[in-house]
Amino acid sequence: MRTVASPETEIRRIAAVMEAAQTKGELGACLAHEVKRFGHYDLMVIGARVRQEVDILPLPYREAFRPYAEKWFFGRYHDLLKCDRMGAWTRMRDPITDRETFVNYCRMIPDACLRNEPEAPYPGDNAAMVPFYLLFYYLLSAFAMYVCDEPGHPEGTPFPGGFTVHQKNGQYYCAIRDKEEEIWHSICNFCPALQDPDNL
Repeated sequence: MRTVASPETEIRRIAAVMEAAQTKGELGACLAHEVKRFGHYDLMVIGARVRQEVDILPLPYREAFRPYAEKWFFGRYHDLLKCDRMGAWTRMRDPITDRETFVNYCRMIPDACLRNEPEAPYPGDNAAMVPFYLLFYYLLSAFAMYVCDEPGHPEGTPFPGGFTVHQKNGQYYCAIRDKEEEIWHSICNFCPALQDPDNL
């Protein structure tokens, strides 16, 4: 990924390829191809950033949230690569669920990656790579939400107030699903989970 000359051109290309996918398998293959372009150094930087973001959370919430943050990124990363190694994409012929929301998600990605200034710098001298580090997050979230039909935050993710992402009668519920509408690039706006009725 570090050899890419123009983040804007490349990220717009990737988003367009994603949007063109018709089945879960086509999307999964696209996501795996793009994720595999991130090198070991990139993954170390992203991992360090995830740890930074968790470390600023207050105790005891920080320690409750930490394993879900790791699952959110690296659990999904490994699941995506495992599906790729097993040749799962050819068996996933179902159309992408909620096509309209998926298309809107793909069209949001370039602006989110290119215009979204992180609140804190990434570790090391990596300013030119920040759009791609943000892209990594959106690629893994697309895998969860549109290939696996899972919520953006993994099931079990805790939120302040004792709420968690949970499943009931085959439907996922999240305490913050409808709470981040003002943050236009938030994955919550594109998540298949429903707003938890206990936290309206």
